[in-house]
Amino acid sequence: MHALDAHELYRFFLIGDDETAALRGVSFQLSAGEIVALTGPSGSGKSTLLACVTGLDEPDGGHVEVGGMRLTRRSEPERTRFRAANFGILLQSGNLFGHLSVEQNVRLQMLLAAKPDEKRIGALLESVGLSHRARAFPTELSGGETARAGLAVALAADPPILVADEPTAEVDRDTESGLIEQFEARREAGLATLLATHSKALAQRADRIIRLRDGRIDGE
Repeated sequence: MHALDAHELYRFFLIGDDETAALRGVSFQLSAGEIVALTGPSGSGKSTLLACVTGLDEPDGGHVEVGGMRLTRRSEPERTRFRAANFGILLQSGNLFGHLSVEQNVRLQMLLAAKPDEKRIGALLESVGLSHRARAFPTELSGGETARAGLAVALAADPPILVADEPTAEVDRDTESGLIEQFEARREAGLATLLATHSKALAQRADRIIRLRDGRIDGE
């Protein structure tokens, strides 16, 4: 049984009279203890695919199973509970509550997953190089700090599946290396990681690379 199984996903968007096919029958599996890099040019469907596999968006066709249980076509409250139990999610923006400090954002994610752990908060922030910014608010962070704080939130509850959209886009090389170590530690712990990325360094450390082009897996 796979940690995640996406079967024939389709997603269409209507803008006026024009219809855009963002996903065109995408299927793939993600196993426990595996890092999969999702690559492709901008507009290829990577962010849409991540939204569909985490239940943040519903595909127009196909379905997603997580640990053998169907996520697709469930009510929003059911999908929300499912996400809290199974996923850590890092989007390109909107990962932090603006009225909470970095430390409070991480703590809230742990509480939502019913996994409070004060010691882990400090260890997480140290691992992403933000110990000195624990009490800073999102508006006080640089772009790279914001990305790292969002990753700490996504990792807060030690989720079975981490899904991250461009996790190293706004960080320097040294910071990227540190984040890659976080992903590899998850692999060693038997946890699954799905990353949409333009980073060659990150893709090279993945177990598999899935290339998207025009809403399809390239080569299929």
